[in-house]
Amino acid sequence: MCSKSVIKGRGAQQNVHNRFFELSHEVRDDFLEFCKREGEVADKNKTLYLPVFPKTIVNKVKSPDVGMLYSMNPYQGCEHGCIYCYARNSHEFWGYSAGLDFERRILVKKDAPKLLETLLKKKSWEAYPIVLSGNTDCYQPAEKQFQITRQCLKVFLKYKHPVSIITKNALILRDLDILSELAKEQLISVNVSITSLSEETRRILEPRTATSKKRLNVVERLSAHGIPVNVMLAPIIPSINSHEILNLAKTVSEAGALSIAHTIVRLNGAIGEIFTDWIKKTLPDRAAKVLHQIESCHGGNLNDSRYGKRMRGEGQIAKQINAMMSLARLKYFKEKSMPKLNTTLHEQYKDGQMRLF
Repeated sequence: MCSKSVIKGRGAQQNVHNRFFELSHEVRDDFLEFCKREGEVADKNKTLYLPVFPKTIVNKVKSPDVGMLYSMNPYQGCEHGCIYCYARNSHEFWGYSAGLDFERRILVKKDAPKLLETLLKKKSWEAYPIVLSGNTDCYQPAEKQFQITRQCLKVFLKYKHPVSIITKNALILRDLDILSELAKEQLISVNVSITSLSEETRRILEPRTATSKKRLNVVERLSAHGIPVNVMLAPIIPSINSHEILNLAKTVSEAGALSIAHTIVRLNGAIGEIFTDWIKKTLPDRAAKVLHQIESCHGGNLNDSRYGKRMRGEGQIAKQINAMMSLARLKYFKEKSMPKLNTTLHEQYKDGQMRLF
């Protein structure tokens, strides 16, 4: 019997059961053996882009501890394949698995710019920063083809509406022209996620993302164009990247970042199973240690859903990580801060051009 090999270029190594489905799908070893014997490929490992047509694009965020009130996601699912991603669970609502499906079944919302413009033109809408990528990365590989994020940024600029972006992809530099125009009126902020300075760590945690070096270049380029950048050192995973906190903070500060933020990893929903399977295959020598240390941050579990506790954790290891982050801010960001986005202009541009009367 042949064994299941590691799927290269992907984070998840399996499709876990969708909790909303009664039946489950299993790839059996005898099927893999048959494919090998017949010279067939059991899994082509291809990414599919599937169009979807939601009625709205901006979501109100009800969680009180995520730092945003409104978010929008041009894509559902994310080809970046970050093994720890909390957004994996949301793919189950669309009828897919939080595992490989999340990385290989990308739902594309081509009507997003039109839906956004309809919202911003409403008389009842009051300007408040909308976060692009509250769930999945708006600059993931699909964006190179579909350019939905770029079109949405043009809408934000047209209506002088504040927007914030979260990304770990260097493709954002393609849109420097629009971002620079937004920055002139304090309508843009960018959050760049940098989890590690080690390319080996980055490669196994986030297989299809931009390299750490390219992300540091993003911080430098955006900062040089007057675009305020916060760096997300997230998530911090004990015994994987927890030792890098001070070096990361120093490096991103020197690159021009105005602030840093962090979370401690929590493996909610199906992610616990996906991460456990991944680490046993990828880092078998330290799998048990890492899993136990994550559990120590969440009361003996891989996840904690309590608001206010879930992001910061508790226990000795969490206390050490949070203290190290406080020291990093004091040491490298004492004289820096992110500016507040401008919400005063939009009302004058409700119809896309300035009202004179």
